[in-house]
Amino acid sequence: MARIAGIDLPKNKRAVIGLTYIYGIGSTRSEEILTKADVDFNKRIAELNDDEVARLRQIIQEYRVEGQLRGEVQMNIKRLMDIGSYRGLRHRRGLPARGQRTRTNSRTRKGRRKTVAGKKKAARK
Repeated sequence: MARIAGIDLPKNKRAVIGLTYIYGIGSTRSEEILTKADVDFNKRIAELNDDEVARLRQIIQEYRVEGQLRGEVQMNIKRLMDIGSYRGLRHRRGLPARGQRTRTNSRTRKGRRKTVAGKKKAARK
């Protein structure tokens, strides 16, 4: 099992897919890294030899991934909140920040709430 950037990559996946388990590496960047490291896309993670894993580690160090990237994203959000921008306010309130509607949907940001049916008024005598 290869361990790159503090992540154990799944050994039964192809290399091009396995690298995407690292935060900050998607499919395009994964292909770019494998091309630079001269590793076959279809090779499984378990089939990589130590030399190839070392080359992958060396190339991935050039990119901002995992903890460093997560910290940067959190700092960007904190900066938006500190300067009081609209996006910062939306983050502070836990609402969608990119223009989505909130009357319906947006349950991921707002949290799951129980639906309350329209209450009928008590019958008057």
